[in-house]
Amino acid sequence: MIDDLDPDFDTDRGEKGRHRRGYVRKRQRERTRSSGGGRGKTVLALLLTLTLLGGLGGGAFYGFERIQSLLGTPDYDGSGTEAVTVEIPEGAPIAAIAVTLYEAGVVKSTKAFVEAAEENDQSKSIQPGQYELRRQMSGEYAVAAMLDPKNRIVNGITVPEGRTAKSIYKLLAEETEIPVEEFEAAAKDPLALGVPEWWFTRTDDRTAEPSIEGFLFPDTYELPAEPTAESILALMVERFLTVAEELEFVDRVQNERQIAPYEALIVASLAQAEAGTPEDLGKVARVAYNRVYGDFQCNCLEMDVTVNYYLELTGQETKTSAEMTQDELLDTESPYRRKLEGLIPTPINNPGQLAMEGAMDPPPGKWLFFVAINKEGESAFAETYDEHLRNEAKAREAGVI
Repeated sequence: MIDDLDPDFDTDRGEKGRHRRGYVRKRQRERTRSSGGGRGKTVLALLLTLTLLGGLGGGAFYGFERIQSLLGTPDYDGSGTEAVTVEIPEGAPIAAIAVTLYEAGVVKSTKAFVEAAEENDQSKSIQPGQYELRRQMSGEYAVAAMLDPKNRIVNGITVPEGRTAKSIYKLLAEETEIPVEEFEAAAKDPLALGVPEWWFTRTDDRTAEPSIEGFLFPDTYELPAEPTAESILALMVERFLTVAEELEFVDRVQNERQIAPYEALIVASLAQAEAGTPEDLGKVARVAYNRVYGDFQCNCLEMDVTVNYYLELTGQETKTSAEMTQDELLDTESPYRRKLEGLIPTPINNPGQLAMEGAMDPPPGKWLFFVAINKEGESAFAETYDEHLRNEAKAREAGVI
């Protein structure tokens, strides 16, 4: 404010202004002498601060850290005050965690937390997720609190391998109290949930209509505090894409199988549905490839699991193979019928990592048939139908079929 300025201040120019400025300087020297040099000390402190701040231009953070190290690390004492919930995102490094805690008022400075974490080797095991912490904690207490499992809020849902999308919606609805209809609505646009459009490209003459089936990766998920149907499904899609990238699924399928990744994902879902043991996943995938692309009479899958998928998709009760009628097995209106030439339109469930690996790199073999031969789920594989009939006889003796 102008009223706060020194009353002797004058903006006049020329000779009068110079005399006035000389008078002001004289009065300032007199005030300095009368104060015992206190103002000189203040000016000296200001100059020191300006010198320290000189490096801020173009290197602000470095200058700030230099000053902070000279003045000490701002830190709270003790275990904190009122409770506060913070969320640490996936893949956040210690520095990012420190920023999150600082912004939430948990620690007094990012440096306090970083230094405490550097002194604690276990800090590398801090997990993403939600934590119940306290405001105004020392850096040491904050690190210790985040390493204590009791302070981590677990809001997890486990989705098993091989569930269909419709089944997953029901599971998620039961766990979150979000209506099934909201999951169904969100799933109508897989691209909006993060599935790249190129995933629906095929090498055969079929046009792939975008479907979420196959992209809801089975895993245990820790949900945010206020989840939505969209956020949960998007989280599952993101996990699928991460696993596919880690496996190099796309490149290996295109280079080694010479088919589209979507077609291999369909085969992975078939293996997930048909194999009774993890060891048989790759062999079932090989059978599917041999039937569709090899020397098989109809180049069709002839798997009852595809018929069951269509029954579920259309709101009908699923059945065992023995219960299915010929009309259901051979329904020409169904794009998932047994005698459909080539691969079916979409995956029939959401396969796990082992099934994806089996479809990506199946063991060599000329098998065209398989059947479960014991109650442990192990299957016998055959190249000829006669051999398959002998395996079926073994299955009947074991009481499997």
